[in-house]
Amino acid sequence: MVEGGGGEVSVSDSVDELSTEEWLLNAEKLVPEAIDKAKEVKVFLGRWKMIVSKLEQIPSRLSDLSSHPCFGKNALCKEQLQAVTRTLKESIELAEICLKDKFEGKLKMQSDLDSLAAKLDLNLRDCGLLVKTGVLGEVARPEADAATHGNIKELLARLQIGHLEAKHRALDGLVEAMREDEKKVLAVMGRSNIAALVQLLTATSHRIRETAVTVICSLAESGSCENWLVSEGVLPPLIRLVESGSFVGKEKAVISLQRLSMSAETARAIVGHGGVRPLVELCQTGDSVSQSAAACTLKNISAVPEVRQALAEEGVVKTIINLLNCGILLGSKEYAAECLQNLTASNENLRRNIITEGGVMSLLAYLDGPLPQESAVGALRNLVGSVPEDTLVSLGFLPRLSHVLKSGSPGAQQAAAAAICRVSSTPEMKKLVGEAGCIPHLVKMLEAKSSSGREVAAQAMASLISVSRNQREVKKDDKSVPNLVQLLDPSPQNSAKKYAVSCLGSLSSCKKCRKLMISYGAIGYLKKLTEMDIPGAKKLLERLEKGNFRSLFSKK
Repeated sequence: MVEGGGGEVSVSDSVDELSTEEWLLNAEKLVPEAIDKAKEVKVFLGRWKMIVSKLEQIPSRLSDLSSHPCFGKNALCKEQLQAVTRTLKESIELAEICLKDKFEGKLKMQSDLDSLAAKLDLNLRDCGLLVKTGVLGEVARPEADAATHGNIKELLARLQIGHLEAKHRALDGLVEAMREDEKKVLAVMGRSNIAALVQLLTATSHRIRETAVTVICSLAESGSCENWLVSEGVLPPLIRLVESGSFVGKEKAVISLQRLSMSAETARAIVGHGGVRPLVELCQTGDSVSQSAAACTLKNISAVPEVRQALAEEGVVKTIINLLNCGILLGSKEYAAECLQNLTASNENLRRNIITEGGVMSLLAYLDGPLPQESAVGALRNLVGSVPEDTLVSLGFLPRLSHVLKSGSPGAQQAAAAAICRVSSTPEMKKLVGEAGCIPHLVKMLEAKSSSGREVAAQAMASLISVSRNQREVKKDDKSVPNLVQLLDPSPQNSAKKYAVSCLGSLSSCKKCRKLMISYGAIGYLKKLTEMDIPGAKKLLERLEKGNFRSLFSKK
């Protein structure tokens, strides 16, 4: 039996030499014969009636194809007409077998007729797509040379037209074209091309699935097609590939999800499509690249508050803590810490869950590195209110804060200062924070480049300075008063002024400190702050002016 439009067919040299116009004539001659034969059949009437209705649509599709100005100039036209001709011949052969009542069995013939109907559908669809894609305007080139000659539109059209093996060759060409010039491919990529790629993610051939997800991964990483990919239904097949794909399939699929999950809406959709469990499993069993991408995807998803509980129910907490302890790559550990920071941001149940699973100890151990990052400190800042003070002390939390204030990134230092504000709720804890060596680092942090960094450092100092031991520590640092006076700047951008007033007010009982405040221009600042009704500014101004007056009087 002749293979139909959905499969490969060997064509003899003499037949292959026919022109596109000759193939059109062959097809047009076969249509009426196929229709007449089909109408004569008296068995399987329902199936043959459906086949006749499809056969009757072919002339109009052939007319659309042949009336295109560039008909005959593109190899795709010729290939499509060959496919239609094969299907028409198969229809005639099957009709003749039915007319002679010589088929092997009912079920076999029913299957053959269903296959014929599917091939007719494919022919009709492909003829229509060939006209719609605009590829007929391209000059024909041999398929093997399509990528090297830059015929990207033809490659993209082949993703939508014909049998799977032809689509696979087009995919290989597209991968090569993207390696050579990704921007050129992206410039002509349309929504229908994206839809065709997404459909190939569920192809029966694992090689085709791997190549398709490789292209989609490149598209996702380019950042130019995310909305089309999601709207064309890319998430479910990507999740299935993460779940049960090959090594390459898993890796490319999870990297695609990593990029797509940066959108909150897409992150919610990944949860809705059951994507969390496969990501959790990949964190536990994947290689270094896949593990890191899965951890980053979970981190992105955890940034969406309403899905955090759903993440916990899928076992994310235990897996992420284990990743923080044993992650293959440093990046995986950082993603795990960021995920814990997100999970601890607003949900008390999740905080307790993380504490129960040993999250505090894991986060503290992670901070012992040479450059502590903001995420781990931020997670601990979120957790301190849910952990007893004596537990924090026994776990070495306070020396870690001092280490972060000295060696951490600016964001980590800021988070550490915020943690000090939260943990310093009693005189005893304030004393222990001072003993851990945090105060000199906070004084230095008053010079931070960011306004928020200076503010939280001043806030932490304002809390700690109420303990006499800490106050003595502040007085010993030559930079403390000058730095605090600079923070009296009345400009709206300076959000630290009220804390600076509080700290200087505590230090104003010291004559040396008062002199320093005056010499660095505190009185001028305080006059403006008094007009702005900043708490404590008027009282501190009066004390400094009184001391300044006495000093002038004694000189006379």
